[in-house]
Amino acid sequence: MPVQGNKRVLVVVEDLLFVVKIADAAKRSGLEAQFVKTEADALSAIVEPPLLVIVDLNANSVDPVDLITKLKSGNGRRLPVIAFVSHVQGELKQRAHDAGADMVMARSAFSTNLPQILKRHAGSYS
Repeated sequence: MPVQGNKRVLVVVEDLLFVVKIADAAKRSGLEAQFVKTEADALSAIVEPPLLVIVDLNANSVDPVDLITKLKSGNGRRLPVIAFVSHVQGELKQRAHDAGADMVMARSAFSTNLPQILKRHAGSYS
């Protein structure tokens, strides 16, 4: 059966532990994880919209909240964005929601539920 649509997940993460976890979970779900470190790379990568964008709110190479706002503006409003953050950073979590993130999770919950999240977004690809 031919694959239709995009199988790419755009990921803005610096933490190597999460890079490995996301890459492995994406591969197991039949998806391709594209890792970017700068805002310019993230914005140019959505020209062809990915299935999902994952943003680490603790990334230092970008302003994650500002990036979410830019990702969700214009045609990106339908672009699903999931962010994760330390559970003690409630204010940052709220700012990400206000910026347009579809879901903001604690790092531990994100890590635990990552396979299910990717399978949900993979749809028929899994």
